[in-house]
Amino acid sequence: MARSMHGRGRSVTSVLGGGTNLVGVARLLVVVPSETDPPARLGEWLRAAGLELDERHLGLGEELPATLDGIDGLLVLGGPQSSMDDDATSPELVGVRLLLRQALDADLPTLAICLGAQLLARVGGGRTRVGVDGPEVGATLVAKRDAADKDPVFGPLPLSPDVLQWHHDEISELPTGATLLASNPHYPHQAYRIGAHVYALQFHIETTPEMVRAWAESDPVGVGASPLDIETLCARAAAAHDDLTEIWQPFAGRFAHLVGLRAGSPA
Repeated sequence: MARSMHGRGRSVTSVLGGGTNLVGVARLLVVVPSETDPPARLGEWLRAAGLELDERHLGLGEELPATLDGIDGLLVLGGPQSSMDDDATSPELVGVRLLLRQALDADLPTLAICLGAQLLARVGGGRTRVGVDGPEVGATLVAKRDAADKDPVFGPLPLSPDVLQWHHDEISELPTGATLLASNPHYPHQAYRIGAHVYALQFHIETTPEMVRAWAESDPVGVGASPLDIETLCARAAAAHDDLTEIWQPFAGRFAHLVGLRAGSPA
């Protein structure tokens, strides 16, 4: 089975800030559906927070595990595929859906981003569709919902955090029982939680300016949906990345804390 292990994390006691009972390293499975959206800065933040990242790059032919046994958390990133693709169109997503189903059933600490968030919505019984108002691209803001204030991962975020958008499809209906955590006027389902530990972001927090530039240059339809020309769009996105780091690196640390707690829980 192909496997890319990137970086060794600290022990769980280090993640949780002390203690005397070393139980090993908290392991995060990172599913990369496309090389256009690697974990990038988010991966760096999670490693700095103490996690060991087991990256599976599906576009490079790396295989997914059949189960989440021995895994303490799951990260599913984005890509140009659609959550509505059938198995023949995007066979690489079959295993992703199966792992997301397992994560939901186990309430495993999970972070699903963009395509990942859309796949999670459908796996959980929600709906996605081509965005009725067209693509949403570039640096923008979302607004926390009241329910986010009591959430251990979302609660400390500012009221309107900076984010980076790049999606053509939308989550039109959340799974039954999901908690909406962030919204905006363009598309309402920007962030949500299922259960206690499974999180999804329609937007991106992992990007670099170079990634955004590559997306813009390969997506004239997306850029055309923006009121900005490509140079202005990319410049504004690049300028937002310091704010993204300030806001979302601590968020990544709080998510890593959940993964660490899972690793330290009794079998």
